Amino acid sequence: MAKKGEEEKPKEDDVFASCTFSSLGLQSTLCDELKDKMGYEAPTVVQAKAIPLILSGKHVLVNAATGTGKTIVYLVPLIHHLQMYNPRIDRSHGTMALVLVPTRELCIQVYEILQKLLHRFHWIVPGFVMGGENRSKEKARLRKGISILVATPGRLLDHLKNTSSFVHSNLRWIIFDEADRILELGFGKEIEDILNVLGSKKNGLDDKADGASKLPKFPRQNLLLSATLNEKVNHLANISLENPVLVGLDEKKSSGEMQKPSHKHLGDLISNDDVESEVPTLKSGSDAGYNLPAQLVQTYVKVPCGSRLVVLLSILKNLFQKEPSQKIVVFFSTCDAVDFHYSLLSEFQLSSDTESGTQQKQKFFSDVAARGLDFPKVRCIIQYDSPGDASEYVHRVGRTARLGEKGDALLFLQPVEMDYLRDLEKHGVSLKEYPLLKVLDSFPITAQKPQHVKKFVPLELHPWVLILQRALESFIGAEEKMKQMAKDAFCSWIRAYTAHRGDLKRIFMVKRLHLGHVAKSFGLKDQPSMVGRAFQVQARKNKKDLKHHRGPMRKRKESGKPDRNQSKRRKQ
Repeated sequence: MAKKGEEEKPKEDDVFASCTFSSLGLQSTLCDELKDKMGYEAPTVVQAKAIPLILSGKHVLVNAATGTGKTIVYLVPLIHHLQMYNPRIDRSHGTMALVLVPTRELCIQVYEILQKLLHRFHWIVPGFVMGGENRSKEKARLRKGISILVATPGRLLDHLKNTSSFVHSNLRWIIFDEADRILELGFGKEIEDILNVLGSKKNGLDDKADGASKLPKFPRQNLLLSATLNEKVNHLANISLENPVLVGLDEKKSSGEMQKPSHKHLGDLISNDDVESEVPTLKSGSDAGYNLPAQLVQTYVKVPCGSRLVVLLSILKNLFQKEPSQKIVVFFSTCDAVDFHYSLLSEFQLSSDTESGTQQKQKFFSDVAARGLDFPKVRCIIQYDSPGDASEYVHRVGRTARLGEKGDALLFLQPVEMDYLRDLEKHGVSLKEYPLLKVLDSFPITAQKPQHVKKFVPLELHPWVLILQRALESFIGAEEKMKQMAKDAFCSWIRAYTAHRGDLKRIFMVKRLHLGHVAKSFGLKDQPSMVGRAFQVQARKNKKDLKHHRGPMRKRKESGKPDRNQSKRRKQ
């Protein structure tokens, strides 16, 4: 505890700081809103470090673990400053703060948090624009005036170029939330265009007259928040931040490993070592270390492809037997897979004691939910389908162990995918093996007899696995709708598996898969024939193209072997 009259400093080894929100310099009514509407009694360490810096007007780059309250880091200072204007700001002043986010889901979540925080500041108007929404309705809302605008990059750029009634000449803040994800989704060019439209890329002022009621001019303040740092994020920081203060960066990792920034476009960024650095950056985006909560327990399970579904259901059954009320999030690579597994677990009965748990306490998501979204009190994250790069892994597991709570993360890998663990280790992410055999042995084959399994029986021949696989195949085969969903999920899974990029292609290779075993992982007795034929045709085509590139083959006549096609024609 700090002595009376002394400044309270946050504890470095805790998630929450020992200070209060009011001690950070925030307005008292806003502090009450944080407590009453959000339930926050004290700031996290990241919030305690960053909020005073943002209040002072500095450009800030926040690099911190997921679940440390980064959204509050930037929203609270914005509201603090906006409520202090005298006379009060109103709609005619247009947009004064802009928050850029990567996805629709995060856009809505940030907007909803804003609504709660602005409960007692009704004259500050929040709003959002995002792809997929009615553009005309958005245009009407922009015409009326929005004080704090949350937006996805593509739709924002559209309005900046085409909506003349969009007032932004009083813009004071630009915030890049989940900056790494924004760039991973390919919005680099849009971000540069947005920065150009809104004035200079750094500390400039936009003096463009757009009909706004004029306010006292303040220097532009830009903020960048990201759970991971890579070359593109570093480049964005260099073109958008003016003498920034870094919060949450592990100085030990970055010390002695600095790199000069690139002046290439974000869309096609490559390294350029001839430019002086303004922001210290990690040496390489591919080798950058990631911040993860210390209380997060990370494990992996190695499962043959054909036994994946059985193992997933067995692990879920085991988890709910231990704690029936817990929340679990399961990530899949496609929406078809989400639909199939949700329907299966809603209808297929493992046993009476776990049926209600599997129906009510699980959440199923594709990668769209991996970033930024906050699901309260999620205890376990299961990545049934492997993520893309290591940063995607970090954001998926970040849905648990938030704000100091305990959490578990489990990653499914096939034997041919085990090199993915090495890729994670390059980023300082280490996983322990999950005790799968112990879990499988805990299930009795009959209600009376516990099972005694030989020590070296392959997983796919484990009695419990065999019994449950047969039950699943019988259930899915008897339900035509469920069978069709399984086929759709199978097809989309194959397509998603082929979509891995860069170095991951050498780990996740379709040609290593046995499609019959993939079908089993969706409870199908037989491989869907249409997909099988298409895959085989493509495989033959790829093989033919490979031979063509290697050079012309010798003629069969030269090798002394008869031409089979010619022989067939003679017979005909």
